[in-house]
Amino acid sequence: MPLSPMDDTLSHQTPDTFDTVFSSDRRFYDRYYFNCHPSADDLFMITGMGQYPNLGVTDAFVTISHGTTHYVVRSSRELGSDRMNTVVGPLGVEVVEGLREMRVWCEPNEWDLDFELTFRGAAPPLHEPKGISYLGTRQMEETSRFAQVGTWEGRISVGGQEYAVTPDRWKGARDHSWGFRPGVGDPEPPGIAAKIGPQGRLGFFHQWIPMQFEDYMIKVFMQEDHEGKPLMQEAVRVFNYGGKEEHEDLGTPKHDIQFKSGTREIEKAVISFSGSDLMVTNTPLRTNYLAAGSGYAPKEDWAHGMYQGELEVQGLTFDMSDPDVFATMQGLNETLCRFDASNGDVGFGMHENALSGIYRPYGFETPDAVAP
Repeated sequence: MPLSPMDDTLSHQTPDTFDTVFSSDRRFYDRYYFNCHPSADDLFMITGMGQYPNLGVTDAFVTISHGTTHYVVRSSRELGSDRMNTVVGPLGVEVVEGLREMRVWCEPNEWDLDFELTFRGAAPPLHEPKGISYLGTRQMEETSRFAQVGTWEGRISVGGQEYAVTPDRWKGARDHSWGFRPGVGDPEPPGIAAKIGPQGRLGFFHQWIPMQFEDYMIKVFMQEDHEGKPLMQEAVRVFNYGGKEEHEDLGTPKHDIQFKSGTREIEKAVISFSGSDLMVTNTPLRTNYLAAGSGYAPKEDWAHGMYQGELEVQGLTFDMSDPDVFATMQGLNETLCRFDASNGDVGFGMHENALSGIYRPYGFETPDAVAP
């Protein structure tokens, strides 16, 4: 158990050094996520970084949807024992002020994508309910996460174009999650999960929506099984710094989603709440396909926490105007939306939509079913 710089802080939670986490589960992770947009459809950027102490790996990525191209730069290295080192190849994250200000960057490279950005929180971060799930008798997930909206400042260069990022237009959300969940590291042998898996999870409906308005965030989180049975529900209004201090519980969130023909991608969504007369209409502006190259959808050559060697840096591009390419990108869609609230307020932000397998409330009766 080597010592690291974190061991010199008064932050220990266990008798072990910081390079040892509470669980020996190989899937333990600690991850940053950020999205950035100009409150318009010019581009939509997502970047993130994770550490996987029990796998000895840290990795990072950036994906940008720009024009008809999906750009990716991703990197992975051996973690070592210094978890305060949050640079992976050209990508880096710096905590400038905890819960308030973060800096992220991608150094210039051969793949025509680089940036230097600072995120400043507009509202306090919201700590979500803990995520816990089981498959048979095995606990598959135990995670904590907080989410925050804010503004961006700096620059982005992609596809030969340079964008000056100013906080009057450029907004976004971030989260920080940690714990353990599926989709981390090299695939495990299925074992008995090959027998109980199909019965244990016929389908999965996941909607994660941080809506950013001028004076507040509405955070909606919904997860349901294949029959529409709620697994997780959250709807909270969080006011900006300097506004109301108390969060407003909006009750149970309800969804009415229309999907693009031939896909499971959102065409329009209306979100309402059991505890409020407020309704929000989500109109898509641009989608970032997070399943394409970021590691969130494990592939044979790349997944979060998959060992790539001492250091590996890669760049990818996908032509989203090609129907055959587009078909392979579906699965975890980060859709930049305009939010029109029934009280007249207008906001922008991301509607994360993951809908896999069977989901009967919207007529997806088979795992490969799509909207008519």
